[in-house]
Amino acid sequence: MKCHKITVFEHESIRVDRGENKISPCQLDALHRFYGEKGVPFYYLIHNGVKFNEFVGVLQVGKTTIEVLPKADKNSDEDKWRKVLIFMLNTVGVFDIHAPSNSDLKLRNNSILDLYFELFVKELEYLLRRGLIKKYRVSEGNKSTLKGSIHFGKHLSKNLIHQERFYIKYSTYDKDHEIHAILYKALKLLYLINTNEQLNSRLGALILNFPELYDINITDSLFKKIVYDRKTEQYKNAIEIARLILLNYHPDVCCGINNVLALMFDMNLLWEKFVYISLRRYKKNSISIKDQNSRYFWKSQSGKNSKIRPDIVLNIGEENCIVLDTKWKNIYEHNPSINDLRQMFVYMKFYGAKKVALIYPGSKYINKSGLYYNHKNVGDKDLSDEQCCVISLCVDYDFKAWETTIRKMINDWCD
Repeated sequence: MKCHKITVFEHESIRVDRGENKISPCQLDALHRFYGEKGVPFYYLIHNGVKFNEFVGVLQVGKTTIEVLPKADKNSDEDKWRKVLIFMLNTVGVFDIHAPSNSDLKLRNNSILDLYFELFVKELEYLLRRGLIKKYRVSEGNKSTLKGSIHFGKHLSKNLIHQERFYIKYSTYDKDHEIHAILYKALKLLYLINTNEQLNSRLGALILNFPELYDINITDSLFKKIVYDRKTEQYKNAIEIARLILLNYHPDVCCGINNVLALMFDMNLLWEKFVYISLRRYKKNSISIKDQNSRYFWKSQSGKNSKIRPDIVLNIGEENCIVLDTKWKNIYEHNPSINDLRQMFVYMKFYGAKKVALIYPGSKYINKSGLYYNHKNVGDKDLSDEQCCVISLCVDYDFKAWETTIRKMINDWCD
C-alpha cells in the first residue's frame, strides 16, 4: 500500500469529499471506530470528516500519517511549526533528542512520528552495541534434573508415576526478562507499521539481532513498576518511547489494515509546561517558582470539595507573590475573555498576589497592563490598584533567543 502523509494545523478539518487533504472512506471509518462512543480529545466528528481540537502530534491510520501542527499566528510554514513543536516537546522532556546515544539524530523535514521511530531505532542499536544486560528470573516446572528447590505440593501431585522427574523452582540469569520483552514487542510493532523506507533495513537488522522473547501484556501499570538502577538506566529512553507507542496503538480488529497510532499532545498543557520550564531554567535566585499549586476554593456540604490551580506561582506566600496563567490562543491584541479575567481575579484573592498575568502566544511581543474596578463599594466606578496584565509572547524561530526573551520579558514585568 502506498504511504500517504497529510499535514494540517490545529482546529482544521479533513474530509473525504473535498479539500487538498482528502482521506478515503475506509480511513474515515477507522477514525470513527477509534473515536468510539466515548470520543477522544484529539478531534470530533463532522459530516464526511473530522475536525481537530487543540491537540497536536501525529495520527497514523494504516499507511496514512496525519500530522497536526500548532499555529499561533498567520504564518502557515509547516516546516517552521514542526520545528517549533519539536523544540517545545524537547524542552519539556517529552521528546528528548539530546541523549548521548542519539546525538547525530537529524531533524529532517519529516513527521514527528518518523523522528520517534528513528530515535527508538537508534536507542536499540546503542543498547545492542553495549550488550544487553542479564537479570535473574524465577521459573518453575517439571525437570529431569534437580536444581533450585523442590515445590513439594506440585511435585507429589505430578510425579507419583514419573519418579525420575522433579517439580522445581529455580533462578535463571539471562536476557529473557520484562524490559527486553517490552522493547521486543515495540520493535515488532514498528516493523509492522513503519512507513519510512529509510528505516526498513535497520528495523529488519534489529529484529534479527535482538533475542526473540515471549509476548507480554502491555498496561500502564507495567511501566509504572519498572525501577531503574545503575545497570538499567541506559534503557530509560528506549522504554519511554516504547511506552508511548505501545499504549497509544489501537489495532483495527475488523480488517487489520487501518490500525491507528495516536501520539497527540495537549497544546494548552504543552504551552504551560514550556513557559514554566523556560522561566525556571533562567530564574533569579531570589525568586521561587511553583507550577500547578492547588488550593481549596469551595466546600460542599456533601460530595467533593472544589479546588483552584493556577499554572505558575512566583514567590508563593510572600508580599511580592505573582500568579501567571497560560492560554494557548492568540487573542490578536484584543482584550482577554471575561472568564479569563474572572479566573485571574480569584487567583489574586486566594493567593494574596501583588499582581497577576495571562500569558498568550502571539505574532508580536505585547505587555499590556489593566486594573480591576474597585469592588469594595457597590456602584463604585473608581479603579483599584489590583493589576492584571496581558503578556503576548511572539513565537521566535531562533529557539534559544525565544526562551531568553520569555525569561527577560516576564522577569522584567515581575520586578
